[in-house]
Amino acid sequence: MKTGSIPRCLVGALLLAGLSVAQAAPAACPALLDHTLPRLQDEKPVNLCGYAGQVVVVVNTASYCGFTPQYKSLEALYDRYKSRGLVVLGFPSNDFGSQEPGSNAEVAAFCENTFGVKFPMFAKSTVKGSAGVNPLYQQLAQISGKTPGWNFHKYVIGRDGRFAFSAGSTTDPMGKGFVADVERLLAQPEPAK
Repeated sequence: MKTGSIPRCLVGALLLAGLSVAQAAPAACPALLDHTLPRLQDEKPVNLCGYAGQVVVVVNTASYCGFTPQYKSLEALYDRYKSRGLVVLGFPSNDFGSQEPGSNAEVAAFCENTFGVKFPMFAKSTVKGSAGVNPLYQQLAQISGKTPGWNFHKYVIGRDGRFAFSAGSTTDPMGKGFVADVERLLAQPEPAK
């Protein structure tokens, strides 16, 4: 158990009270992850702060795109590295060529039934433009200087909660260069809590 700067006597008191150190002293949430967004399957709110300390791949997706087979690569990446602290967050969007026309329930069924997607997926949202844009995408565009040019644009956030790099639609998530960059980020220690 990491106790950080919590005095040992306080740790003992917390344990006697039935609280964990994590419950007593929650880690600060990086500003980039400080968003609560609806989950795809049931639109229940998910606080992205729960992904703090992980390498986060943020990707805008679509069911009827030439890049849609990247779901398979994204799932393979997630499956290979989730135990080392990687998470993929999918954000369906109908912004490019109207290639994601279905409801959230239809998109969820497609992802699960066609590609066996297990990584977290969020409700459809707008990922480009000036009005009604997903707040995470607004921040990522501002920080990186790049907005998605098409479906399956990838942003990667390091364990420290800061933007690390982005990759366009043509970059396969299981491609050597992308995997090497992800592995480099995974090798970095998780920030102290």
